[in-house]
This record gives sequence, structure tokens and C-alpha cells, in this order.
Amino acid sequence: MSCRVDPSLAFLPESDSGVEMVAKFFRALADPTRLRLLEFLLEHEHTVSECVAFAGLSQGRVSSHLACLSDCGYVQVRRTGRFAHYKVADPRVADLVMLARSLAADNAAALAACVRIPPADAQTAESETAMPERLASS
Repeated sequence: MSCRVDPSLAFLPESDSGVEMVAKFFRALADPTRLRLLEFLLEHEHTVSECVAFAGLSQGRVSSHLACLSDCGYVQVRRTGRFAHYKVADPRVADLVMLARSLAADNAAALAACVRIPPADAQTAESETAMPERLASS
């Protein structure tokens, strides 16, 4: 199967810094907890407490993941008093998540056999130790 692409279409920025920005865009989604939280927020706005209940993790860890998603522009936060309400910032995120699920399903055998990317448990532990705890009010 060959992939024919219109050469007039530019998929990646020409500069190295632009390509790094696109790679960073995908790294923000590479954490399973962040991806689950993003999916949870696709349909409705939720408070941090609701996200904590959904994820089954501590409030500090969930807040750190939500802060990452917010800093990267995937979600928006609305504060009312002591409560922080999160929602998906751009409706195209839903399309991206659904496309990723479809591609992953179509390539499940290859992804399962891939030895160049560490298991999710190793990546999650690495990202959670590297990410500073940032608290958001729930």
C-alpha cells in the first residue's frame, strides 16, 4: 500500500523548531492518564473532584495532568469560587482522539509488538516523577 500525498500540502512546519512543537503537541497526549482525562472531558465540563473520581488518582496528580493539558491548550479552565471546571478547548480534539483510537485499533498488532516505545507503566511513572505537583482547587 502506498501513500500518495499532494506535494503542495505542508503537513509539518519547515523549521526544526516547528517540528519540535508538533512533537511536543503529541507528547502531551502520550500519557495514558492525560488521554483518559481528555476523553472524559470531551462530552461535558467537569470539576477537578469529578476528574479525581473518574481517574481514581490523588487530587494533586490529577491537577498536575489537568494543568499540563491546560498549559498545552487542550483544555480550558473556568474558576467559580473554590471550584475549577475543565472542558475541552477545541472541538477538533474529539476528532483527533477518535482518529487516534481508530488508527491504534487498525495497528494493534504492530503497536503491541513495538519494542522501541516503553510500556505505558514505565512512561507514566517517568512522567509523574518529572512533573511537578501543581494544585488546582476542586
